Amino acid sequence: MANIKSAKKRIQIAERNRLSNKSYKSAVKTLMKSYLEAVDAYKANPTPEALAVANAKQSLAYSKIDRAVKRGVLHSNTGARRKSKLSVALKNVTTAS
Repeated sequence: MANIKSAKKRIQIAERNRLSNKSYKSAVKTLMKSYLEAVDAYKANPTPEALAVANAKQSLAYSKIDRAVKRGVLHSNTGARRKSKLSVALKNVTTAS
């Protein structure tokens, strides 16, 4: 355990930042999961409405990923990889149909 006052403060700050980063990462994962479910729904029933829903959810997920990268929660390559994974999921469905 830290004995120096500044070290104790750093521990508190690190814990606060960890919890903040955890909530951001959780939100990113939730939006990605929601988007992938929308893509599956579009795959099962390819209608323009389902495609619009998938595109809207993709936009939300991209936005959250970009904000997480901007804040330093995610590394830039990690953000790019996750966005690529999302775009490939929809591309595979649209080109197959």
